[in-house]
Amino acid sequence: MATNDKVTLFHSPNTRSSGALTLLEELGEPYDLHVLDMKAGEQRQPGYLAVNPMGKVPAIRHRGQIVTEQVAVFIYLADLYPQAGLAPAPDDPLRGPWLRWLVFYGSAFEPAVVDRSLKREPGRPGTMPYGDFDTTIATLKGQLAKGPWVLGERFTAADVLWGTALTWITGFGLVAPDPPLAGYVERWNQRPSVARVREIDAKLAAAQGG
Repeated sequence: MATNDKVTLFHSPNTRSSGALTLLEELGEPYDLHVLDMKAGEQRQPGYLAVNPMGKVPAIRHRGQIVTEQVAVFIYLADLYPQAGLAPAPDDPLRGPWLRWLVFYGSAFEPAVVDRSLKREPGRPGTMPYGDFDTTIATLKGQLAKGPWVLGERFTAADVLWGTALTWITGFGLVAPDPPLAGYVERWNQRPSVARVREIDAKLAAAQGG
């Protein structure tokens, strides 16, 4: 791969972009890291707002184009390196379920958890993008119970997204680590990529005074 063909990840340690960094580690391809110090407000400076006007990470730059939004970044990266086997091909029967569970994270799970963490009063189920919190969590548990991974026996980029998120969310007590979540989180945290990214983030955070 040519140097100018490498993906650049805009990353801040111990944030949602840690999941994208873990995915890059799982993919095993070279990448560049553009580190932002969020405590210093670098994500709100004009330089980064030109990349993502939302001031959020992760974002990636590749071949002169910018991709933002966590799930879009995951789909893009997994499809970019098909040899890693982390994205079912378009003609694979698992492609639809793979897309479903990636999008379910952003469209249902994360909004439900944020509402719960901020103690927002739930709206009528018919007006909520995720319906209701309990149904959202039960739906996820039902899928993970089929294990060991989101799509059963096959490990994919969806597991990088869910493994990272569930580690954080159960760790903060926003979702109880009941079965099958606890077993899933334990399996995920045994992957070498997780340890590597924790080490990277610890060094970056220390350099930023955190």
